[in-house]
Amino acid sequence: MADQSAILRAHGVRKSFLSGDRQIEVLRGIDLSIAASESVSIRGESGSGKSTLLNLLAGLDAPDAGEVRWAGSPETGADRRAAFLGMVFQSFYLIPELDARGNVLMARRIQGRLDAAARARADELLDRVGLAERRHHLPNQLSGGERQRVAVARALMNRPQLLLADEPTGNLDEHTGDAVITLLLQLCAETQTALVLVTHNAAHATRCGRALRLHDGLFAATEPGA
Repeated sequence: MADQSAILRAHGVRKSFLSGDRQIEVLRGIDLSIAASESVSIRGESGSGKSTLLNLLAGLDAPDAGEVRWAGSPETGADRRAAFLGMVFQSFYLIPELDARGNVLMARRIQGRLDAAARARADELLDRVGLAERRHHLPNQLSGGERQRVAVARALMNRPQLLLADEPTGNLDEHTGDAVITLLLQLCAETQTALVLVTHNAAHATRCGRALRLHDGLFAATEPGA
């Protein structure tokens, strides 16, 4: 992938953790470029460093060595994160006291831009994920699949350039998980949002344009998506 087309670049990224008296190197020099509108999946066995890598790409943690750049800049602070990327997790992380609409609006509230346009955008997204009639329901009144669709709408609220999804179907049954992946891919394609999907599911991984496998702290191979 040509550097000039990349909205995200990771170069020489290393990360270690202390376990007892041992230093365990989880990532051993990762290089990764993501182009605008591209979809990329990352698979790997448990403990291979998939979630660690996603946290580094998101600027939620700092590498021990190497660099992560968003749109050419090494600045990955919280304010820029809110505008540049959205995240979807295995655990939905919805605020239980807020209804579906309120949870989607949290992405804009964090930026201090809660206005009529934001409410219209939230309603538009909830309609797009099939929850227009459920927008005033609390999370405990929604199914697991519905809660994850709220999380997807929230992640897209600020029109990010990049969406990072960490095992977004891990708490869902197979049918519901397939539907959530279909929705993610459709919405990212429609909005020209790049997607990085961390998953254990081989079928979900091959639906992305590029499929990577993380093994022993490095990308073992690059495979074309379906």
